[in-house]
Amino acid sequence: MESNENILEVNHLKINFNTYAGTVKAIRDVSFNLKKGETLAIVGESGSGKTVTTRSIMGLLAANSEVAGGDIQFHGKDILKMSQKELEQLRGAQIAQIFQDPMTSLDPTMRIGRQIAEPLMVHKGMKKDKAMAQALEMMKLVGITDAEQRINDYPHQFSGGMRQRIVIAIALINYPEILIADEPTTALDVTIQAQILDLMRELQNKISTSIIFITHDLGVVAGMADRVAVMYAGKIVEYGTVDEIFYNPKHPYTWGLLSSMPTLDTNGEELPSIPGTPPDLLDPPAGDAFAARNAYALKIDTEQEPPFFKVSDTHYAATWLLHPDAPKVTPPEQILERQEQFAKMQKDLAQQGHHVEEEEEKQ
Repeated sequence: MESNENILEVNHLKINFNTYAGTVKAIRDVSFNLKKGETLAIVGESGSGKTVTTRSIMGLLAANSEVAGGDIQFHGKDILKMSQKELEQLRGAQIAQIFQDPMTSLDPTMRIGRQIAEPLMVHKGMKKDKAMAQALEMMKLVGITDAEQRINDYPHQFSGGMRQRIVIAIALINYPEILIADEPTTALDVTIQAQILDLMRELQNKISTSIIFITHDLGVVAGMADRVAVMYAGKIVEYGTVDEIFYNPKHPYTWGLLSSMPTLDTNGEELPSIPGTPPDLLDPPAGDAFAARNAYALKIDTEQEPPFFKVSDTHYAATWLLHPDAPKVTPPEQILERQEQFAKMQKDLAQQGHHVEEEEEKQ
């Protein structure tokens, strides 16, 4: 599925917001790439810059924002320099997005069949009858039961999980090259969340879409992503394969996120949390922005921003703890528990995949 070809490249992106209080430096030199057919997860607390980064890829930045530097390359073109017309042709056709809340993503006055068919009519000039027939097929593909009977229903007639399936159908109807999923399961209960994640994995296998998955939940990442970028205070602080981030995390912020993840054995005990709050990006601190919340902070962390240190060819972390002269520290003990949970999850997913392959062979 996955190839070595970069389908998207974000280079040294800097985005500011002009507010009455001053200039908020929301994105501070972010770079990453996305390969064809892979899932890249961007994780971090609220306010870390995940959504602003991906909105810039869609050309959906707020009116009070300004790009202070960098570029976003898609098929040799810089998205940040595209005209409004070019962006309209891009959105929904080549790059599509699933938003957090399915109810606010759907038009309550329009039948869902028409909402799913509309991107085909807009981007491909398809006649309504043909577009509606494809919408019906997509409804079946995303698992909407009794699709023929329900194609003319309105959004309020569906459950939250089914509405999110409709939103996914709208996003995928044009078979986009990139799908941005912005916390697509946050508003759903755990059982429905698992179904939606399984559905996205299944659909990705069928149409080879590359996915950027935004979440604050590392548990979701474990079963979904190929690579992970950890964001904090408008910067990426660590990135690597999903195995590297779970089995060999290097940044204290990543340790904090992993430690605060509940396990199946968590029973009424209080989960560890990261103390303090993220810094004010009106006036970002000198040095490492995480220093004030970091129990392992060194003196240099408050003075000088750490560069990326190479852990492997695919794994980098921006922490002074990786400097050859830094004292050796061990991650918190909760990390080992999360690694055991992750190993079990991987084993379960592998068994599920094996059963699916067996079923397909029988058919």
